[in-house]
Amino acid sequence: MLKKINNLLALPLLPITRNPLFFVMMFILGTVCTYAVLPERRGAQVYEFWWQELFVDVYVVCALLALIPERFRRWVRLVLYVIFYAIAIVDVYCFVKFDSTLTPTMLLLVGETNSGEASEFFRSYLSWDLLSGRLGWVLLVLLVNLIIGGFLAWRSHIRKKREQDDEGILKGMFSASRSCCLSTTLVPFLSLAVTVFFIYCLTACWDNKRAEHRLMSYDNIGDVEHELTEVKTRANLYLPIYRFAFSVYANHLTSKQVTRLVDGIKEAKVDSCSFTSPNIVLVIGESYNRHHSQLYGYEKATAPRQLEREQKGELIKMEDAVSSWNLTSYVFKHIFSMYAVGDKDEWCDYPLFPELFRDAGYHVTFITNQFLPQAKEEVYDFSGGFFLNNKELSSAMFDTRNESLHDYDDGVLSDYDRLRKDNTEHNLIILHLKGQHVHYASRVPKNQKHFTLNDYQRKGFTKKERQIMADYDNALLYNDSIMDEIVKRFEQDDAIVIYIPDHGEECYGGDVHFFGRMHSTDITARLAHEEFDIPMWFWCSDRYREAHPDIVEKLRNASTLRYMTDALPHTLLRMAGIHTKWYRSRLDI
Repeated sequence: MLKKINNLLALPLLPITRNPLFFVMMFILGTVCTYAVLPERRGAQVYEFWWQELFVDVYVVCALLALIPERFRRWVRLVLYVIFYAIAIVDVYCFVKFDSTLTPTMLLLVGETNSGEASEFFRSYLSWDLLSGRLGWVLLVLLVNLIIGGFLAWRSHIRKKREQDDEGILKGMFSASRSCCLSTTLVPFLSLAVTVFFIYCLTACWDNKRAEHRLMSYDNIGDVEHELTEVKTRANLYLPIYRFAFSVYANHLTSKQVTRLVDGIKEAKVDSCSFTSPNIVLVIGESYNRHHSQLYGYEKATAPRQLEREQKGELIKMEDAVSSWNLTSYVFKHIFSMYAVGDKDEWCDYPLFPELFRDAGYHVTFITNQFLPQAKEEVYDFSGGFFLNNKELSSAMFDTRNESLHDYDDGVLSDYDRLRKDNTEHNLIILHLKGQHVHYASRVPKNQKHFTLNDYQRKGFTKKERQIMADYDNALLYNDSIMDEIVKRFEQDDAIVIYIPDHGEECYGGDVHFFGRMHSTDITARLAHEEFDIPMWFWCSDRYREAHPDIVEKLRNASTLRYMTDALPHTLLRMAGIHTKWYRSRLDI
């Protein structure tokens, strides 16, 4: 009876006593990985409850292992060793080499890499400096694990004690069996201590565990992205295995949408096309608050060139245009898909408008300064660009694409100048700028900065806040110069240029001490004003105004109407003279 009671009391210790080396080494590995990916910047901190959650995670894994019969357990444990160490090495390697831990894009790039490219990659990037740095910490843990494990296996073989676990030395520190060094009187106290400590650790990390479960429970990548924008409640994927699992999960979600989009390529058909507008140029900007635009009455000269062109009658601005969302990826899906907010099904169940242009006979060029696959890519960019970078979809949408990103948007101009030789008689040109993407100060060359913090004498705001105001307006002024250069390239053509940003941006509007975006689903008046109100305008060349006075007149009449950017594809189809079942006149301005 006492033996049964003692065995029952010893249950909380079994996960550790049956897997002592695994428990210790996995806790050490988790600790090393936590600090190995800590950015070398001032104020960088590790996840607050990392060691509590690490204890819970390792203990739970060991508890599951303890349920497996010994003859199978050692093999399952070996598989887990291989998985955990392999993922840890890759994760820390990515951080050291690319300044980013495992991401969905990295996993996607690996999946698209052949054996020759992989071997060339390792020859190029593996070096002694790399192995002696943070990655070396992980390799050292692995080496220690191999040495101890090998010694224990050798000792077990020499002693030929089949009943003893192959980790007998460390197990002797904990085991409640008849051969252990712990007296039976200590077992209840140790069990109680482990139980209490586990409960404490679980309580400390419970909110993050809930957030991890919530993050991995969505059905589409858009919801995942929105979850990650909730800074205060989003999950902290503090271990390489979690980051790997999330990357697999995110790629799985996007693959489902890609499959539906690819299946829909055959549905992207047009009945006829009159090529009404020979050259249509769509420029998609980034994070442009309409109320910071001189074109819309802002007191600072942030858009002098646009204002001048409007005064000449070349430029027609939409007075009340709004974004369909305040997240880039959502907006891109809405802009590129023939789907409109409120339609049945999802955006991926509709054709993408560049497919229709290509089917009609337009040459389609896409130059982006954001959405190219890169190792260091946030999930937001991954979510927004995955369908643009899928090979089948890209081939269906675009004839010409750029292959590199640039620090500044003048690189987009250089790319277009280099690729314009591919243009034909009828062209759709889509340019995607970096615009005012945070960090604002880094969006403008130093020699083109005009505003300083002294230009913003607003009471109650610090010097740092006023400097951010200046940085944002400098980015807008630089954007104005880029847009003017784009327009100049089409002044001699029969062309129309459309400018829209993906969404707005908060930059200390009113008395609010905040910049960036709230990403809230609760659309308040303030949020709508700052993050959804956007500038939108059409520029028409002299030849275009002469050849298409009816279109110009309709644009002028529509300039005061409310407009949401998810309807843009229908306006573009009308401008091109494309007739298709996917066009809806009620969405066309």
